[in-house]
Amino acid sequence: MTDRVSASAGGSYLNAAVVLLALTFGACSQHEQLAAQPPAAPATPATPTPTEPEAAAPERPAVFHQIGVASWYGGRHHGRRTASGAPFDMRALTAAHRSLPLGTVVRVENLTNGRSLALTITDRGPYVAGRIIDLSLAAARSLGLERQGLGLVGITVLSAAPELVAAR
Repeated sequence: MTDRVSASAGGSYLNAAVVLLALTFGACSQHEQLAAQPPAAPATPATPTPTEPEAAAPERPAVFHQIGVASWYGGRHHGRRTASGAPFDMRALTAAHRSLPLGTVVRVENLTNGRSLALTITDRGPYVAGRIIDLSLAAARSLGLERQGLGLVGITVLSAAPELVAAR
């Protein structure tokens, strides 16, 4: 019985020694492989191409794209004042967005059926989590979203709000 215990203890030490050696040699070989790779060449700074003196590139508006769920509003909001100050007209092609400047013209595309149209942001909202834009009834109808009430859309800014253009 004592021979078995001492033999199994010796076997454990042998297994531990083999694992330790494998780890040591594995680490050494990995270090040699990393050291054998040539160093990366330093990046050279790009030299600007000569242009006409004092010629400045025209300022381009920032591109804005957003994809998410759209909803629509109408009925009880019709005639009420919007964040832009104008009364809400559910028959106009307008929308509410949380952060785009009022007066911004956007293209909204229904990603399910491919229909798209240009709208003006005239109000703030939607105030429901998970939605990115509230469309007027006319806009929802044009995009094919009236019946289901919600739909996956893409938003792209077409032109900046008039106030932003004047400020440039």
